[in-house]
Amino acid sequence: MKITSKLAGSLGILAVSLCMIVTANQSSVGSQSYGYQKRSFLKADLQWKFSTLIDEFDKYFKLPNEKIENGTPDRHDKIEIEKNVRIPMRDGVALYANVYRPKADGEFPVILTRLPYGKDEYYCSMPAMGKFWAKKGYAFVAQDVRGKFCSDGEFDPLINEVEDGYDTLEWISRQPWCDGNIGMEGESYYGYTTWAAAVSGHTSLKCISPMNTAMDFHNVIFQNGALTLQTAGLYPILMHGKKYQNVIRLDRMHLPLITMDDEAGIPTQSYDKLLKHPFRDEVTESYNLHNRRERVEIPTLVVGGWYDVFLKTTIDDWFMQKQKNAATEAGGKQWVLIGPIDHESTTSHTNRIGRLDIGAKSATTIWKVRQEFYDKYLKGIDNGFEETPPVRIFVIGDNDWRYENEWPLARTQYTDYYLHSGGSANTLNGDGTLNPGAPLDEPFDTYVYDPKDPVKIHYDIDLWALAAQMKDRLPAEKREDALVYTSAPLEENTEITGPIKVTLYAASSAVDTDFTATLVDVFPNGYLHLIQEGIQRASSRESDTGPTFLKPEEIYEYNIDLWATSYVLKAGHKIRVEISSSNFDRFDRNLNTGAEFATTSETAKATQNIYHSEEYPSYITLPVIPR
Repeated sequence: MKITSKLAGSLGILAVSLCMIVTANQSSVGSQSYGYQKRSFLKADLQWKFSTLIDEFDKYFKLPNEKIENGTPDRHDKIEIEKNVRIPMRDGVALYANVYRPKADGEFPVILTRLPYGKDEYYCSMPAMGKFWAKKGYAFVAQDVRGKFCSDGEFDPLINEVEDGYDTLEWISRQPWCDGNIGMEGESYYGYTTWAAAVSGHTSLKCISPMNTAMDFHNVIFQNGALTLQTAGLYPILMHGKKYQNVIRLDRMHLPLITMDDEAGIPTQSYDKLLKHPFRDEVTESYNLHNRRERVEIPTLVVGGWYDVFLKTTIDDWFMQKQKNAATEAGGKQWVLIGPIDHESTTSHTNRIGRLDIGAKSATTIWKVRQEFYDKYLKGIDNGFEETPPVRIFVIGDNDWRYENEWPLARTQYTDYYLHSGGSANTLNGDGTLNPGAPLDEPFDTYVYDPKDPVKIHYDIDLWALAAQMKDRLPAEKREDALVYTSAPLEENTEITGPIKVTLYAASSAVDTDFTATLVDVFPNGYLHLIQEGIQRASSRESDTGPTFLKPEEIYEYNIDLWATSYVLKAGHKIRVEISSSNFDRFDRNLNTGAEFATTSETAKATQNIYHSEEYPSYITLPVIPR
């Protein structure tokens, strides 16, 4: 393995060197160049080829040796694998799966996952998962969804998954190695396929464990009206066709947004479809599984992460499912587990969120809890899982897991911290303060938001791996279009666990604009650590079914959802709130014009006034937990 590690390192160095040479001899193209013929993709294509080469290396040299550990003993030493097993769908399309089983006589409960990322690829580690579950006494089926990798048909994101899920469950239930008890699991898109199979109502599906996902993807694609550009926004382009597309080609500053894929030479119908439906309508409701959730009456273990881009929908899905099943047998069998992870679960091997050391206790817990869940509901083992409280959270700062009986916590003391200033809260050197005292007569703060120069604190990091790549927020707070409000140093450790919201009173010179809010932990050494952040598009403040534009200069109330956390602010640290109007490219830029979404290149500057007075008190509501 030492030789192969050196080879991987050499390939990476060679890739970087070649890209530097190309860059030095290639004129850069900025956001002002929209003529397709002016772009050169040589650098992007080189980067993509080398990253593909590294992926292939990982697939053939690293993946075969990858193991999952959860601290429990294996039940079987030997397993058998069937590759590319054909599974017919009702319309004649064939999907293909790999089947992992204990090498032993008899029938076994089955765990199914249906994913678009390749059942044989290094990403998602399906072979490692298959071996893990087979050794624990389960058959494990990993299936390429319709139109991806080995499976036939055409991939149309979020479409066909209910029917294909049902047909796959039907096929599995008739196999001689299946004992009639099937569970499903999956993360992100294949968390959605898990929910989709559950709403199909197949009677052999006895329990599910979706992770970091959403039953209603519209709430992921458009967060309070703003397109989640880097993640869900680019996803249809990345996933276009059988395998991945080279999204390094994309100029994320390109306008109009609707032609970004064409300009990069990757025309994608599903991307265009996504942008043409920014508001909830018949198209978005066609893949909203909440409309069919009444059919899901089975035990559910939902898994999420405090730094995952699906955090809110993950919690909402569990909460709605628990409420829906309250009067049924499944009502007491709905669990949620929220760890310190991001979408790629990077903390499981780094033990860090940004510069914050969170210890090693989060690494194996999810796998251990999942096995306990399946052992109970697929094998019928009386292991005490059913008696565990419904909520298990990782408390960042305490760096340990804790059970809770409900969410939000009943003992929460919701505490308002009000924004204050003398009218000059711009940048971290301004006069903005934050405290529990309500404001009296204070001047408003003002800044100018220019869509051509958005806040880019996340621009060159991978938001799927936010915990690992998180930056110090200092660059964002040096900007004149960022208002900064800071508390006095805390006298004692303060735990905030639960939903976070900013109530903001603001006026704009534009007919539409965005307002962002960020909660920050200010360390004594000056490090600025992201706790949570949110956004509200002004035209979506009243409804997600159509725009309601602003009257310029009129004051409106905005409720900015910062999702949730479980985080201990240490004594001597300060609480900080940032207010701005962009967070690119986590979200698309509001162009401030009120034009039809994604169709224009025209932008306008907006003057934003943020009020914090007796009549218009702006504040953040923190879920303080007594300790």
